[in-house]
Amino acid sequence: MTAGPAVRVTAGWTAGQPEPPVLPGREEAARWAAEELAKAPYREARPSWLENALADFARWLDSLSPAGADAPGSGFAVALLLIAAAAVVLVAVRVARPRLNARRPDAKAVFEAGTDLTPEAHRGRAAAAAAAGDWSTAVVEQFRALVRAAEDRAVLDAQPGRTAAEVAARLGRAFGTHTAELDTAAARFDAVRYGGASAGPADHAALAALDAALAATAPDYRQGTPGALARPL
Repeated sequence: MTAGPAVRVTAGWTAGQPEPPVLPGREEAARWAAEELAKAPYREARPSWLENALADFARWLDSLSPAGADAPGSGFAVALLLIAAAAVVLVAVRVARPRLNARRPDAKAVFEAGTDLTPEAHRGRAAAAAAAGDWSTAVVEQFRALVRAAEDRAVLDAQPGRTAAEVAARLGRAFGTHTAELDTAAARFDAVRYGGASAGPADHAALAALDAALAATAPDYRQGTPGALARPL
């Protein structure tokens, strides 16, 4: 380190004696200190923002202890406060998560956002998946074909974010003789698409048969199907 100009020396120094220490002025001393602390070893030794935050939090918890930080049992009191704080956060997350998920417009939706395929396209996907032995995809696509076909017939209004349960409830009013089958199909869709359940040939066959049965049945609008046109097709 290169020293700056000395501003004063020790009084009484004479030639031949050891050179007295250089004493910088206030501004010079501040500059020297800043240069020294800027070196890598000092920078690496600085606490991170997280360490500072944790230290501040610990000091705040200590301040809550009426006996003070040095009193017997104060550490135990701090530990209890930490456990209580963690419990509050855990409960808040568990309570808030279902409500947040319920507010998501695409929660358990039948169709993915941005997709707009025809019933025939979904049936083609289902058939291809079945041929490949991918029964989960076959079930999902076959149910989507059923829903899209109902939208094309104006039995259902096209509504982004609609769930399988909502589909079953609405179509059940228009196709009263297939209510139980629709409820089963919707539950199976949710179990496979969102619950990770496995599917088999029988699941796909049941959905394909229901799709064909609805296509061959005239909807009964006297049941007051929401979103349906008040006329037979």
